[in-house]
Amino acid sequence: MTWTIPNILTTLRLLAAPAVAVMFLYFTRPYADWFALLLFVGAAVTDWFDGYLARNWKQVTKVGTMLDPIADKAMVVIALMVIVGYSSMSPWLVLPATVILFREVFVSGLREFLGDTAGTLRVTRLAKWKTTAQMVAIAVLFAQGVFEHYFGMSIRGMDEALVMDILDGRAADARGLWWKHAGMIWAGHVGIWLLWIAAALTLITGADYLMKALPHLKDEG
Repeated sequence: MTWTIPNILTTLRLLAAPAVAVMFLYFTRPYADWFALLLFVGAAVTDWFDGYLARNWKQVTKVGTMLDPIADKAMVVIALMVIVGYSSMSPWLVLPATVILFREVFVSGLREFLGDTAGTLRVTRLAKWKTTAQMVAIAVLFAQGVFEHYFGMSIRGMDEALVMDILDGRAADARGLWWKHAGMIWAGHVGIWLLWIAAALTLITGADYLMKALPHLKDEG
């Protein structure tokens, strides 16, 4: 392997994928959410930089071309696994996550089966938008976890009626409950909507790849 800067960034992104899950094994929340969010956002930024640098510095390599989509898929799949695992298993979250995971496995299987002809499944501009939507949605959902746990820590030991009075503006908000609650609600809604958009793009690009692969899947008569 040629250790160019783009390849190093891709490798770091690949290593960051399991590290997102490990954060929840060794740190309590919301610190685990913070570390996972920072790792994920950092990895998403390198996704743009490694491709940009490889093209502009003419350092595109076979290993980098192979590792880049693997790193993207690993980041998305592991992060979604963590988010769903720590969620209330809401169908609004589980369904788009399932669509995304199924598509990634399906397209990976297509590429493996096609072998040398897998070049017909080149990454399209829409597929890049799909990946961007997935990563932004996941980052927002990690942020929602941060707001949720700071809100939970702030209301610990408080009477429920007092919490409602504070959120409704009938009592003083000395602990900043309103903005923590608003951040939790808005991040949750925006994250779910973005995940559904990503799931829709996932279905469209998956169908596109299948149509391109169909001529290579026909049995010779």
